[in-house]
Amino acid sequence: MASHLSPDHSVFRGLSSSSPVRRRDLVFVVNPRGANGRTGVEWKKLLPYLQSRFGSDCNICESFTSGPSHAIDITREAIREGADAVIAVGGDGTLHEVVNGFFWDGKPVVANQKTEAIHSTALGLIPLGTGSDFARTLGWKNDPREAIERIARGLRSRIDVGVISREGEGSHYFINVADIHLSAKAGYYASRYKKFGNLCYVIGALQAFMGHRNQDLRIKVNEGEWQTCSQVTALCVGNAKYFGGGMKITPNADPRSGSFEVVILQDFKWYDFLLKLHKLYNGTHLSVNNVTSRSVHTIEVDDISGSGNIFIQSDGEHLGFLPRKLSILPAAIEMIC
Repeated sequence: MASHLSPDHSVFRGLSSSSPVRRRDLVFVVNPRGANGRTGVEWKKLLPYLQSRFGSDCNICESFTSGPSHAIDITREAIREGADAVIAVGGDGTLHEVVNGFFWDGKPVVANQKTEAIHSTALGLIPLGTGSDFARTLGWKNDPREAIERIARGLRSRIDVGVISREGEGSHYFINVADIHLSAKAGYYASRYKKFGNLCYVIGALQAFMGHRNQDLRIKVNEGEWQTCSQVTALCVGNAKYFGGGMKITPNADPRSGSFEVVILQDFKWYDFLLKLHKLYNGTHLSVNNVTSRSVHTIEVDDISGSGNIFIQSDGEHLGFLPRKLSILPAAIEMIC
């Protein structure tokens, strides 16, 4: 029943578009090394249940990623071949790559003309990773069988996607949270300590604090005028609510709202994080004096000093350094929810 991506990464074997009675083609993108190998182990245990649950109603195609960005290629190929859904199996990193696979050269990927697609390809998620922060926003547990029941029901809802751009570079997409400066630097370091589970975020934050300095940034909101934000510690752009393994950083964000929530932390010292860490996790930090929040459709962020060393990441993936423009794409993807 399981089909794999061919060795040349160009065609899926087994998609049922030519069958007399078309079955749902579900492509499961699995990162077998995710969560220190736990994702691959859990997937092997889950597959027999998944096959028995869907029976003959679906054509199940499992594709294992072999390295960074492979999930992007798998997703694009599945959409072009007319898959009913592409399901990310893993954490926020795998989901992030699958979301980027829904786009190519600044445009949504569409099915080939020869493919008899009934409707557009949907995004699905079986959360099995270290963080699974996007699943938290939707109130989902890290319960793979519950996720399979969701996929079996097949209910779809349009969700927003964020796009990050820079002059002279291609676009990058995110579904959860993009963040700048200290938190992005902490995420960059945390990625080196994934073997420690959620503790990697704490280790990354401690390492990021070493030598950290708050910086003046300039921002442009909704194509307006440039304005200065002094002594920025972190700037977070939320399409969803959580990042960093459960920190409710943008508590008013909603991936169906058509806008971002931008939260800016200014002039934080290392002891502020210790004293206010509980507020950051439960989402009550917006009441703190040096924290501001606003709803935006676009935001441009630049480093006034021109140092070129202000980190930016999205969905926990390091993207480089400022400047960047972030824009919302309302209702850009159908998601099984």
